Amino acid sequence: AALHQIQNQSDCPLRFCAVFHPTSQNKNNLIHSPSKSLSVTVLSGTGPVLLQTIQPQFDHFHRIFKVMFHFTAGILQTHRHYSKQATNPSVNELVQNQKTASTKAIIEHMSENSNVSVAVLLPCYNEEVTIGKVVRDFKTALPNADIYVYDNNSTDRTAEIATAEGAIVRKEPRQGKGNVIRAMFEDIDADVYVMSDGDDTYPADAAPAMVDKVLEGYDMVIGDRLSSTYFQENKRPFHNFGNRLVRGSINGLFHANVTDIMTGYRAFSFTFVKTYPVLSRGFEVETEMTIHSLNNNLRLFEMPIQYRDRPEGSVSKLDTVGDGIKVMSTIFRMIREYKPLPFFGGLGLIIGIVGIVLCGTVTFEFAKTGVVTHFPTLIGAVMLVIAGLLLIIAGIILDVMAKNDRKTFVIDTNKIAYNKGTDSDALKDGGATVSRTPIF
Repeated sequence: AALHQIQNQSDCPLRFCAVFHPTSQNKNNLIHSPSKSLSVTVLSGTGPVLLQTIQPQFDHFHRIFKVMFHFTAGILQTHRHYSKQATNPSVNELVQNQKTASTKAIIEHMSENSNVSVAVLLPCYNEEVTIGKVVRDFKTALPNADIYVYDNNSTDRTAEIATAEGAIVRKEPRQGKGNVIRAMFEDIDADVYVMSDGDDTYPADAAPAMVDKVLEGYDMVIGDRLSSTYFQENKRPFHNFGNRLVRGSINGLFHANVTDIMTGYRAFSFTFVKTYPVLSRGFEVETEMTIHSLNNNLRLFEMPIQYRDRPEGSVSKLDTVGDGIKVMSTIFRMIREYKPLPFFGGLGLIIGIVGIVLCGTVTFEFAKTGVVTHFPTLIGAVMLVIAGLLLIIAGIILDVMAKNDRKTFVIDTNKIAYNKGTDSDALKDGGATVSRTPIF
């Protein structure tokens, strides 16, 4: 009865079998033994499950035949079910349709990406040892991309080797990585930009995944070195300390959680490139990029990459102390511009508190003696309080201006996206020339 009830409640047919386990060694005494056990096993799709052990009295032998009758019925029902399923073509058709739909989606995705223009940007200064390998690696990783090498007054064969490897080589006379990136962003038009260094420290095979993230809608994809092998590969301890200091400062001030602030391996959207004002001239440009993105609430994605140190014979152009000072001054300047209320307000609050404390000492002395004996202290304290109030007011005014600048940036970004979308629609219409008035 228990087996019959479970069979009625189950969503799928069950297969039954009965196994006799005599407790006595003598099988000839099976019928006459007063204490024998019958183990009933249910076989479902997940394997055999011991359901119930029945202790019948073998003088009621007809019950055994009743149970065996239900076993036989269950077996026949299972056989009919699987025979019907095997002859039903709907299941196979469903699986085949799903496979066909997946294949079509993959083909459509590949065809869409094949129309996407990708530009690889490689700013270089005396990188003849590694530039050839870097260009080859990116050609392998992104075979349809245009690879640009900007030679920043190199005195070796960097430009010659890059040209021989098939890269598009251009010159930038203004010394400094920031100047090179500014020229790149002005000159080159593409749907997706991948920026790397020519020193072979970044893996080119991560570039396709970074491009996909930009196509998903991210404004900037950051190649995160610090989450993988940077601290093991980089042999300069002051660089490691500087990365931690900069990361802690920016994340604390902008309430962010960016792991690698100063990485040189990034991917950008067209809108980011055309709306980012490059003001830095040197290596501090990566820090400026990150702060610009955080201030304007852009969509960022961090992707861990396997960083490797420079190969034998390649020399770093970084000045640990000099470039470190430039980076910290850049952070100071951008906080002053992007966060004026905390900057000027905090400074004014400190100065004002000092002035109030000094005024308090003079007031306490006057209340006790009735005479002001420290007029210079009183005058200086009042001036400090006034200066603190002026700084706080200046911070409030500049904060309003900074918010208006952010609004203007959003409007300009929307205009850039609109103009690019209109150009893309014109190309899809067969490349015909479309006369339209720019909204700028």
